[in-house]
Amino acid sequence: MKRLSRSVLFVLVLLIAVTAMPAFAGVVPSKTAANQSLAQRDADLALVRDVVSHEQVAAVLAQHGLSQQQVNDKVAQLSAQDLHQLAQNLDQLQAAGLTRSEWLWVAIGAIAALVLIIALS
Repeated sequence: MKRLSRSVLFVLVLLIAVTAMPAFAGVVPSKTAANQSLAQRDADLALVRDVVSHEQVAAVLAQHGLSQQQVNDKVAQLSAQDLHQLAQNLDQLQAAGLTRSEWLWVAIGAIAALVLIIALS
C-alpha cells in the first residue's frame, strides 16, 4: 500500500513538472511562391472570384454577413501561395452533407451491422 502511494505521488509530481514547463515560440518564415508569376496570380484571383461570385455561394456568404466586396477584398489579401492553393483545390470543395456514394457506404454499413446483430442474437 505504501509502495502504491509513493508511485502515485511520483507520477503526480512528474505530471505537474511536465505541465509547468514553459512553451517557447520560434520565428516562422513567411510563405512564398517563388515560381509564380503575376499572370498566374491574376488567373488564380479571377478563378476564385468567379467561384465566390456564383449565385449560391454569394447567397451563403451573405447569410453569414459577408458582402461580395468584403469577400473580394479578403481574397485579394491572400498570399500568392495561399491563393494558388485555393484555386487548385476549388474542385475538391463541396457543399455540406454527404454525397451519394457516401450515403451508399453508410447504408451498407448499417445493413452489415443489422445482419451481424441478427446473426448474434
